Amino acid sequence: MTAENGTPTREERLAAKLRENLRRRKSQTRALTESDGALSKPGDES
Repeated sequence: MTAENGTPTREERLAAKLRENLRRRKSQTRALTESDGALSKPGDES
């Protein structure tokens, strides 16, 4: 849903930012995983 003047609503803006953030975090994680050469889970340092 957009407002009458064509601008996105607050929820739409937040949803778009969340999707963008998730994509960025996924790509960062992939880059770190590839550079490490390991698929270890964070927090498995016992």
